[in-house]
Amino acid sequence: MKHKPKYITVVKIGMLFVAAYLFGHFSAVTVDHFKPEAVEVSADGNWGLSFQQEGEPPVANASAEELAKYDAYYAEMTDEKVLYLTFDAGYENGNMPAILDALKKHQAPAAFFVVGNFIESEPDLIQRMVAEGHTVGNHTYSHPDMSKISTVETFTQELEGVEKLYEKITGQAMTKYYRPPQGKYSEMNLQMAKDLGYKTFFWSLAYVDWYVDDQPSKEEAFEKLLGRIHPGAIVLLHSTSSTNAEILDELLSKWEEMGYTFKSLNELVSQPRA
Repeated sequence: MKHKPKYITVVKIGMLFVAAYLFGHFSAVTVDHFKPEAVEVSADGNWGLSFQQEGEPPVANASAEELAKYDAYYAEMTDEKVLYLTFDAGYENGNMPAILDALKKHQAPAAFFVVGNFIESEPDLIQRMVAEGHTVGNHTYSHPDMSKISTVETFTQELEGVEKLYEKITGQAMTKYYRPPQGKYSEMNLQMAKDLGYKTFFWSLAYVDWYVDDQPSKEEAFEKLLGRIHPGAIVLLHSTSSTNAEILDELLSKWEEMGYTFKSLNELVSQPRA
């Protein structure tokens, strides 16, 4: 290879990023229990959910009304059987093409929250997402714990770094949708995001799919993702998951059989909020 030393350096940097990304997920605390006392309702901390009744939205750290003050969402409060598909993409390990194929087959729009490394290393996938009608959202440049960032300057740098890369690759301004890494947040940085013109998205349905070397079985995935689906759900899946890549086509079919349709986050934010 003509540029072997540079290539090795890039690979090493990528490996360090992956390690940091995974560590962030492992260290995050997310409440996910079927009991009312599982969540302390608060607008600061780690995003957490308490599933109390099948077919109903879970109780979350903050209510939809509290989040509305910051242009933030975790679900749509509706009886209509709609759901919103979102993926967190920290790096690419071969699963994204199958995920995009399944979404295309079902004509299901999705939002992909990407970090700087993903845009830098996978411009073709970013272009495909845009071409196929998906939204590319901001998951920060380096995937830090944003709740510990107290200055507007540093917070802004994390978001603007992704914006600039996206615009360089696509020639378009990035849609200002933001997801806090690890689900860690504070009222202060929710306000910072709002002041920068961003809408923040948490989630109302997810499962433990990010341990790359310890993936859930198909049966385990379906138990969580079918059993806890509810009208207006914002679903969080990780694009690094081989299980997600394997089951997504069938999963979308099963949700359709349950009467669900798929909408984009653009449709969610266009609706008036109470």
